[in-house]
Amino acid sequence: MNYQVPPANNLHQLPPAQVAFHRTELSVILSLYGRFVAAGEWRDYGISCLKEVAVFSVFRRTAETPLYRIEKRPKMRDKQGMYAVVGMDGQIMRRGHDLKTVLRVLERKLIRAVD
Repeated sequence: MNYQVPPANNLHQLPPAQVAFHRTELSVILSLYGRFVAAGEWRDYGISCLKEVAVFSVFRRTAETPLYRIEKRPKMRDKQGMYAVVGMDGQIMRRGHDLKTVLRVLERKLIRAVD
């Protein structure tokens, strides 16, 4: 076999095969998800790790379309921020650089649901 290994200084420049949520990001998302489940608003979730985007989808029932999608798009990091919350209709509800700040748009809905 004639397989060549790229030089060591170029290893960090290789693009990832797929985008995924980091453990700390999932911790923040699952904390919010758990509070909505406890309030009886959400019942299921799905995670998709694709080439350009990682998506955490939230469902009220398993067979439905997602109520919300929490997306991570690293290519948008330098523009509007790589995190976004997308509504059921496909409209971006909030976009930003900090995940906790972006998720506040959903936390407001949790406060209304509990009242």
